[in-house]
Amino acid sequence: MATLQLNNIVKDFGGTQVIKGVDLEVKDREFVVFVGPSGCGKSTLMRMIAGLESTTSGEISIDGERINEVGPADRGLAMVFQSYALYPHMSVEDNMGFSLRLAKVPKAERREKVLSAARILQLEPLLDRKPRALSGGQRQRVAIGRAIVRNPSIFLFDEPLSNLDAALRVQMRIELARLHEELDATMIYVTHDQIEAMTMADKIVVLQDGLVEQIGSPMALYHHPCNRFVAGFIGSPKMNFLDVEVREASGEGINVALPGGDCRVPVDGSGVSAGDTLTLGIRPEHLKLDDEGPLTGKIVVIERLGGVTSLYLEHGDSEWILVADGDVAHRVHDQVRFSFDPTCGHLFKGDGEALDHLHRHPLVDIDRKQNRVSSAPGDQ
Repeated sequence: MATLQLNNIVKDFGGTQVIKGVDLEVKDREFVVFVGPSGCGKSTLMRMIAGLESTTSGEISIDGERINEVGPADRGLAMVFQSYALYPHMSVEDNMGFSLRLAKVPKAERREKVLSAARILQLEPLLDRKPRALSGGQRQRVAIGRAIVRNPSIFLFDEPLSNLDAALRVQMRIELARLHEELDATMIYVTHDQIEAMTMADKIVVLQDGLVEQIGSPMALYHHPCNRFVAGFIGSPKMNFLDVEVREASGEGINVALPGGDCRVPVDGSGVSAGDTLTLGIRPEHLKLDDEGPLTGKIVVIERLGGVTSLYLEHGDSEWILVADGDVAHRVHDQVRFSFDPTCGHLFKGDGEALDHLHRHPLVDIDRKQNRVSSAPGDQ
């Protein structure tokens, strides 16, 4: 059993507030990912949980016990950093067991714990090697093994894959997901890469400028972002945005004006009036090439990725991205027409707040059935 509770956590650095009142509950065995742009405060928040930074105000509790005044070594946590920080003169086995040796754990027990972790991480053939004889992915597994042997109540990962190449990052994402399943442990993971967040998390915490923007399962944030920032940050390629004028609004939907005619987006239009300006958001994968489509654009860049092709289109004063079939035959400078399913659209007010979508996506409910924590827009 390992739960974490943050209550109104604030952090000041020299009069500058970098964490501005964060509330969060991490349940037992959850895999929670902090994600956001550089400088949003995610690593600072992680370090406060670990005890490496003090809190200016607020309370941190593990299993209901306040730990603000407890030192890092006594919190029962284990942290894996971006840097492997392995001792170059020690073998893999000695690196993994070093913290146990410092704690004066008997040699036999120490070796048993190291061998158990090595089996989980597939490091058994490498136990006698020095770090210089390992690949980047193997070194990161050793760093993770060093955390496992301590049998922590919560694992903390601070951008552990940033130093790996693209192929290794994919491999390590799979291994970390498998590790979470095998250890059945509570894990908190920091990254600026929303793909890592989407593929590994049970629950994502989106941060911006020291504040929590939204908390929810990956599919809840993808299909029901609470504001324009979350909508643009979650999903790759990022969401397309277009300012539109409201033709008609009600609690059953909003009609907005597009160059090729009006379309009705199924969002709650209560409080919205004809003539208002909103922002329409459409994900690239929800656009489709359509000879009769209401929108037109000139292709300025083509990215061919094999199975899919991303088309970057000039549409008026804005640039849109459309994800098409990998074998699409268009070329740069071609004029194309395209359309979208209005039920996939999102509308945002001038302050960025999303209007509530009337159709809850079924995958969000599937997340809940799989014991993932789901949230509708604004839920925390």
